[in-house]
Amino acid sequence: MAELAPHELRVLVAVAETGGFSAAAVRLGLTQSAVSHSVRGSEAKVGAVLFERGRTGASPTPAGERAVGLARHILRLYEVLGAEVRGAGREASQAVGGVLRIAAFRSAALHLLPPALERLTARHPGIRPEVRVVRELGAGTAGEVAAGRADLGIATLNGAGTGAGTGIAEAGAGAGAGALLTGVLREEAYALVHPAGHPDPKTLPLLDWDENCGSYTRDWWRAQDWIPRATVKAEDDAMVLTMVGRGLGMAILPELSLREATDAVDVTGLGPSGPVRRVGYVTTTESASTLAVRALIRELRSETA
Repeated sequence: MAELAPHELRVLVAVAETGGFSAAAVRLGLTQSAVSHSVRGSEAKVGAVLFERGRTGASPTPAGERAVGLARHILRLYEVLGAEVRGAGREASQAVGGVLRIAAFRSAALHLLPPALERLTARHPGIRPEVRVVRELGAGTAGEVAAGRADLGIATLNGAGTGAGTGIAEAGAGAGAGALLTGVLREEAYALVHPAGHPDPKTLPLLDWDENCGSYTRDWWRAQDWIPRATVKAEDDAMVLTMVGRGLGMAILPELSLREATDAVDVTGLGPSGPVRRVGYVTTTESASTLAVRALIRELRSETA
């Protein structure tokens, strides 16, 4: 099979991200016919249809999703190659530079990443972090890594190192490069959160949100006869916490979410048998070897030690 050149990979990514040949042409400064010709050539080289063409634009086929994910990873390696080579043999503080793309769920982006990034950029001034907040639904933050849109993700992990009912299990079957590497950064217990001073919080309705962890937590919930079915679903954990403070119900939240708790709520532990979630990083084998990702992982581990 003939190899795809970097400019052909850029065309595939642009078509996928803009949703059409015309928009991709504008982004790349090419003509629409040049983009169309490039895509047809790439399809001939790989032996598969990569995009479904329609009146409203172009969307990747399953083969196209895979090709675009791999294209992002390959182009990213081209980007970091220069920085990695220039960093070889230089002083540690000056060896790492360039953009570092990070995906994180909301509470991790608020509470786990900032101190690690503060130390990282102090030690390596050349690093420019770009953080995107991604909901832990579907492929979640791990999906951003698998699709080549992030170098490292902060995700919820279960004991087997696969997605907590969402991210990594789905991302592993998705569009990106090969194996995803994970590492646990912290284990945090869930706690019962209820309006401050309430005499019997277990009688309150349960508040929940769509991202609230995975199947292993749900199994624990189902075994507790005092926990009712969720009656209210909120957008995120911060909204749940606010609603609890307003006296609208109780909730079961992990420690990172509870860092925003105010005096309007009380927090009660669930004991040694209560659910625990693992929060960790997700990256690819290729990204894990780069200086910037390795430096960030060191700082994240230092933050959670």
